Amino acid sequence: MEFETILFEKDGAIATVTINRPKVLNALNRDTLEDLARCFQVIADDSTIRVVILTGSGEKSFVAGADIAYMQHLDPLQARDFATLGQKVMNAIEQLDRPVIAAVNGFALGGGCELALACDIRIAGENARFGQPEVGLGVIPGFAGTQRLPRLIGKGYACELLFSGDIIEAGEAARIGLVNRVVPRDQVMNSCRELAGKIAARGPVAVRFCKDAVNNGLEMDLGRACRYEADLFAMCFASPQQQEGMKAFIEKRVPRFDSDKD
Repeated sequence: MEFETILFEKDGAIATVTINRPKVLNALNRDTLEDLARCFQVIADDSTIRVVILTGSGEKSFVAGADIAYMQHLDPLQARDFATLGQKVMNAIEQLDRPVIAAVNGFALGGGCELALACDIRIAGENARFGQPEVGLGVIPGFAGTQRLPRLIGKGYACELLFSGDIIEAGEAARIGLVNRVVPRDQVMNSCRELAGKIAARGPVAVRFCKDAVNNGLEMDLGRACRYEADLFAMCFASPQQQEGMKAFIEKRVPRFDSDKD
């Protein structure tokens, strides 16, 4: 399937989604958000895809933010509609039942930072920069940045970034837990593909259940979350992938998880 503002590629079990508006540093407008929504629905419907890499085109930017030229003349109702659309897209990425890795190859500001936050794992190049600078424009984040950022890095660090609008370097983002790790800028995609390949080789049902347990468990108290984990653990034993994984371990060989439908 082709899209107007993004590129979609599939290599075996790994899909790569690239936001492709390099002239405006991949800024998010309504067309881009709608393309992302359609693309992630395609991914959700394709059981052969086990891992997704999300990145931006060019060498400068992952996503520099929401498109200010587009937003400048919105009225309050239009602004709410735009925020709701953005949140819908971020939710689709976060709730996809397969891992999504953000390959942050430059600026991840405003909506771009929120897009990275919706991913499960973030790998950044040394040139990456992160921030929620919306207060400098007289607005607040609209794509759930005020909600996901404190959940990821804690209230104190999140409030500092949100209230000041400061932009931080990749090393500082790693220190506060905003990104998983920092790599040389020319190794971002290779690092993401290496990790994606490792994940794709694991039991796909188990990986899906891990994401389910993490995302849903964080919204529960510890007791309910542990019971939920036990339920998912038990459900693994209804899958042929559990039999193959444990049999391969006993036989000292690499497991063959051939089907994502098991």
